[in-house]
Amino acid sequence: MSYNFRKIEAKWQKYWAENGTFRASNNSDRPKFYALSMFPYPSGAGLHVGHPLGYIATDIYSRYKRHKGFNVLHPMGYDSFGLPAEQYAIQTGQHPAITTENNIKRYREQLDKLGFSFDWDREVRTSNPRYYKWTQWIFIQLFNSWYNKKSDKAEDIASLIAIFEKEGNENVEASCDEDTPMFSAADWNGFSAKTQQEILLKYRLTYLADTEVNWCPALGTVLANDEIVNGVSERGGHPVIRKKMTQWSMRITAYAQRLLDGLDKIDWPQPLKDSQTNWIGRSEGASVTFNVIPVNGVTSSAVEKSDTIEVFTTRPDTIFGASFMTLAPEHELVAKITTAEQKAEVDAYVEATAKRSERDRMADVKTVSGVFTGGYAEHPFTKEPVPIWIGDYVLASYGTGAVMAVPCGDQRDYDFAKHYNIPIPNIFDGVDISEEAFADKATTVIANSDFLNGLSYKDATQKVIAELEKIGHGEGKINYRLRDAVFSRQRYWGEPFPVYYVDGMPQMIDLEYLPLQLPEVEKYLPTETGEPPLGNATHWAWDARNNKVVSNEMLKQVQHDGHSELDSESHEGVYPLELNTMPGWAGSSQYFNRYMDPRNDETIFSEEAIGYWQDVDLYIGGSEHATGHLLYSRFWQKFMFDKGLVPKDEYAQKLINQGMITGTSAVVYRVSGTNKFVSIGLKDKYEVEELRVDVNLVNVSNELDINSLRDWQPEYEGAEFILEDGKYIVGREVEKMSKRWYNVVNPDAICVEYGADSLRLYEMFLGPLEQSKPWNTAGITGVHSFLKKLWKLYTVIEDTEPTADNLKSLHKTIKKVEEDIENFSFNTSVSTFMICVNELTAQKCASKAILEPLAILVSPYAPHIAEELWERLGHTESIAEAAFPVFEEKHLVESSKEYPISFNGKMRFKLELPLDMGKDDIEAAVLAHEKTQAQLQGRTPKKVIVVPGKIVNIVG
Repeated sequence: MSYNFRKIEAKWQKYWAENGTFRASNNSDRPKFYALSMFPYPSGAGLHVGHPLGYIATDIYSRYKRHKGFNVLHPMGYDSFGLPAEQYAIQTGQHPAITTENNIKRYREQLDKLGFSFDWDREVRTSNPRYYKWTQWIFIQLFNSWYNKKSDKAEDIASLIAIFEKEGNENVEASCDEDTPMFSAADWNGFSAKTQQEILLKYRLTYLADTEVNWCPALGTVLANDEIVNGVSERGGHPVIRKKMTQWSMRITAYAQRLLDGLDKIDWPQPLKDSQTNWIGRSEGASVTFNVIPVNGVTSSAVEKSDTIEVFTTRPDTIFGASFMTLAPEHELVAKITTAEQKAEVDAYVEATAKRSERDRMADVKTVSGVFTGGYAEHPFTKEPVPIWIGDYVLASYGTGAVMAVPCGDQRDYDFAKHYNIPIPNIFDGVDISEEAFADKATTVIANSDFLNGLSYKDATQKVIAELEKIGHGEGKINYRLRDAVFSRQRYWGEPFPVYYVDGMPQMIDLEYLPLQLPEVEKYLPTETGEPPLGNATHWAWDARNNKVVSNEMLKQVQHDGHSELDSESHEGVYPLELNTMPGWAGSSQYFNRYMDPRNDETIFSEEAIGYWQDVDLYIGGSEHATGHLLYSRFWQKFMFDKGLVPKDEYAQKLINQGMITGTSAVVYRVSGTNKFVSIGLKDKYEVEELRVDVNLVNVSNELDINSLRDWQPEYEGAEFILEDGKYIVGREVEKMSKRWYNVVNPDAICVEYGADSLRLYEMFLGPLEQSKPWNTAGITGVHSFLKKLWKLYTVIEDTEPTADNLKSLHKTIKKVEEDIENFSFNTSVSTFMICVNELTAQKCASKAILEPLAILVSPYAPHIAEELWERLGHTESIAEAAFPVFEEKHLVESSKEYPISFNGKMRFKLELPLDMGKDDIEAAVLAHEKTQAQLQGRTPKKVIVVPGKIVNIVG
């Protein structure tokens, strides 16, 4: 009977679906194991062979744990809100919900064909109102919470109000806006309701604020840093500028230290932990305040006596080396301190900087760029005037947006000072100085200060901080690079905020009236007046009396700071709804918890579900999410822990970043300025530019099918091709598999030609899970041949006793495969299977006692063929629940030894003898052997040397 993989795979995929084979229970006597893969965004391109790598690894481990007796939760869903579907809607007019639904159907078909053990009953979609109801609910919980530094956790906003009513905010230690005013209980109680709400916004964990954002005019929306590549939008390659807008933000900074500390409790890759550590960026130093001063009447008349510039420095002991200051071009004081003479130059520089993303500015360590404002600050100790510059290497979102420049101790400050001829204190001769070297010379750096002379840099640091505090110009401080996360997007296809506005102040919709669903709009672009796409909705106002969405005609709108607000006297009780939507990371920040109880419409999850599953035991996904999803989700988890919603403040015990499967792109060479293309062997004769073409138009010999290329894209129809030996040979480049490079390999085609089990095995066989590896379709034939050999091994099945060799082959395979799975070394397991099948084939093994456990061993990797073989072995239930074979070391204990038999020190042949045989018996057996007699030719040996278990040497 031949190995008909297509029929077998279709059969068992249907069986698993109809029988709910992988359905998990929220209440089981078995120990739990929660295995999770990062859920995909369902793009129109579908899956390519690089996408399933992590899914296959998670599936292998899930199936293994099920064999080990665990109740396994292995869910899958879709991160289905996002910009690509909205851009497609803008281009075609098709509703994003329709596009997304079609894409999900395509993904589901592809995932099912690969034989994953997903519990599809728990599927979630972030764009489903039943799901985003709970995203909206968490947003409301964040809005109604503040961070109490004394208890080091989030607490209900009502407790803060109670404190304000009794004693004001003088004794409150909270994470809040830096410009939060001090007030007494009498002040608070005398404030208007609106003023009280404005103050509370400075404490809430999600709040409205004017924020510098990455604005993409072409897309009409704010972008996160990870959505920008080389200064342009990742989607479409459009320019991005910095712009100040009123946005919702999340006070993730309140959790900065806990996010750092939590990394010590979880088994995540060290490079990923390092990324988060650097992104959070904890540093100790001092906050120093410089007064802005008029010097010789040069400074702008707009400067007030109360104007100050705050800087944070990790080296306050170098303050006497500060010879100028640099502000971020976006700093709020720039306009004030800039003199009339410098205004044009400063304005031009600020405008140019706005076109560069923060990421580009951070990455640019070589460019020296800045402009003098004409303004000065007063040195807090020497009282000398310090010139104030602006430079794009200083970021408004990092620290205070200002630095005191010490060119004698910092290379970048030195380069800046030299470039603009700013005087440098005569302390060092401008060489690059490491922090350690700088510390050693601290006494020289601070020589201008009588009260620091002779101190080490650590003692000097403490002394400077003490003196700053004494004169009211600073204090010791711990600073974090992490900024609060902007949570607004000017998009249509995202979660609506459960927010309406009364007199300009945000109000939350009650839980019982959630979800607030997206309205229909005629177009998905911003309005003509610049409002987000929801501004096009005609039915988008909140009737607070009847708690429902009503027509916009029921209110009179005025535009203010990007929010539609109500003239409340004319339409009492009906208010405008928020026009922004939530970012893509909103829906992914708690999906792992929702999987535990996804059909629960009463609570986000039941106590039974969260109490049983607790957290994710194994999470597999891409490292590109290190400072996005994987940081934000940890923040949400810690908040939910503070609120008593979850039992643990870290949601994933172990995380593995799978490597990338790269594609081998096909490159053609166009002669510059022409429509001629030259074969690779001729390209050095011309000035050429490289273009990628569809890899499916190229054969294994790298020969391009020119006729198919002409049909592929219009630009090649009239092209001329200069051949070598009558062929056009393409170049090859190994790079990220992407439709952008036309190097995508469709898994559907692989499944049709070789089967899903072959694909699963091959992806694991390519190399270690965490490493990137190139795809080569030709290599899949090897694992496909192995599966055919495995199938043939089960042609005859007998109830016979296995031989010692059979047992040895089986048990060394059990041992190795179990070790490999536990260590996530899936590639070496595939090699082990091949060795085992080869050995059993050579042994002509047909014993059911061997073939039965072998099928279980193979099952996590190649589940379809394993199920079929299990059925052939006489079983009526799925192999998925079969117990994993138990390794017995006794079968690997050697009972015999293959002795090298030497004559006068030269080995002539080998002889296998029992290990428990004595020296005399070994000697007798060797001398009696026919090969020994042939060597001796009737002679009597002078001596026979026997070392039991090692050698026999006949001296002659």
